[in-house]
Amino acid sequence: MKITLDQTGKRFNYDWIFRRVSATFEQGGRYAILGPNGSGKSTLLQVISGHLHQNEGTVTYSTPEELLSHDQFFRHCAIAAPYLELVEEFTLAESLQFHLQFKNLIPDITPADAVAIVGLEKSMHKQVRNFSSGMKQRLKLALTIFSDVPVLLLDEPCTNLDAAGIRLYQQLITDYSGDRMIIVSSNDEQEYFMCPNHIRIQDYK
Repeated sequence: MKITLDQTGKRFNYDWIFRRVSATFEQGGRYAILGPNGSGKSTLLQVISGHLHQNEGTVTYSTPEELLSHDQFFRHCAIAAPYLELVEEFTLAESLQFHLQFKNLIPDITPADAVAIVGLEKSMHKQVRNFSSGMKQRLKLALTIFSDVPVLLLDEPCTNLDAAGIRLYQQLITDYSGDRMIIVSSNDEQEYFMCPNHIRIQDYK
């Protein structure tokens, strides 16, 4: 999988969030989008994911076999972000069943395994509305990292996690990311510890 941005920019009304971003994201690469709060990191990640459309330039998705449309790309990525909400009325078990309608889990990981690894096995039949913010974030990370897709997109992945949760996140990345592309939007080094490649959003203002 390869994602290519060519002179890509995004604005809201007349205000440019970023302009002229040119970057290539390769299979197996680890990339961090860095910048202060409110600088546009999340917006760039949403443009990369296809959730937002750019106002200038292009975003191209490709595999060795074909070019992918924006509508096809969602099948190849999983994203965890504060602005993407879980279905509060679902139980944890129902959340997993719903997710599995769209994404399979990585080989050798069952739904029960995924839940146990993130420490939520006792909450299988509890509604998500009754989860703490940290439990919700663990569920988001499980649904993302255990999805069998070549691209993981992580926006402030340690949001609402305590020290134990941060260690869990780092262990999940270490143990289960494999040769997948990972793009992290963050200003916290604990979240992008695995990323040698940095894009500084302030360079594109």
